[in-house]
Amino acid sequence: MSSTTLLPFQPDAMSPAQLAAVSYLARYSGHTHALDAFQLRRWFAWCETNALDPLVGIQRAHIELYIRKLGDGGLMDSSVVTMMHAVRGYFRFAHIDGLIVSDPAVYARLPKVHSDESRTQGLDRLELIRFLQVAQTVSVHHGALAYLLGINALRASEAAAVRIEDYAETLRGHRVLHLVGKGNKPATMPLTVPVLRVLEACRGQRTTGPLVLRPVSGKPIDRRDVYRMVVRIAKTAAIRRHISPHSLRHAAITNALDAGVPLRDVQILARHADPRTTEHYDRARGNLDRHGVHFLTAYVAGV
Repeated sequence: MSSTTLLPFQPDAMSPAQLAAVSYLARYSGHTHALDAFQLRRWFAWCETNALDPLVGIQRAHIELYIRKLGDGGLMDSSVVTMMHAVRGYFRFAHIDGLIVSDPAVYARLPKVHSDESRTQGLDRLELIRFLQVAQTVSVHHGALAYLLGINALRASEAAAVRIEDYAETLRGHRVLHLVGKGNKPATMPLTVPVLRVLEACRGQRTTGPLVLRPVSGKPIDRRDVYRMVVRIAKTAAIRRHISPHSLRHAAITNALDAGVPLRDVQILARHADPRTTEHYDRARGNLDRHGVHFLTAYVAGV
């Protein structure tokens, strides 16, 4: 079985391993589908090299040998955990679907990843201000993209997908942006006046279609364009370290926390399902001046 032809297959010719892969990947679309398919191709290729069926007869020891192989190949522990996401899901759902009698990956040991703080290189308040200002001087499209990433905390794929029609509605006195986020979850968020101003400058006289375009060709952007545009803005703004689209989302979240926005409201801004994910962005968690014991003591001082 060739690992390079994971998809597509003729249903009546599928092996159990192929059926499990197709069934698992059918749950996802877009970037998530592409990433999971890549991870499964890596697993299929390793099994083929080692004369193993990718599904039938796999034991926990095989899974852990593969995990070790990923680490020996130079991947960081966090990347190894990421690479195992689809493989573990593949076996979990194969077990649920009755294709295997047990899940060999469920107790496989993954590297310990300490994630108390995000390692993404974000921007502090002054850097974020400069980035947003400089972006508007590059082009109206760079300006709109910068505000979507750095103020509304959109992900690269979400910003690339914004259409003019998506922010035409007013809801309870606020202009709002409708989008479909990670996991195909719909979201609605308000647009502040500065953000709306740069979006309208980018829109110009257009009334429909993708909002942010490639400045030269006028074609819609994709995730790779988002990355290139962010790098160009950072270079123009003389920000020397590596800045990615996620750096802008990171900056939006960390600066909101630094500004004193309650964790719950920042979680809504970031659209994190778990507040612990938002907490990882809080640069001042260790600041004892902000410890809750001070507020509690003041509250009960009269006792």
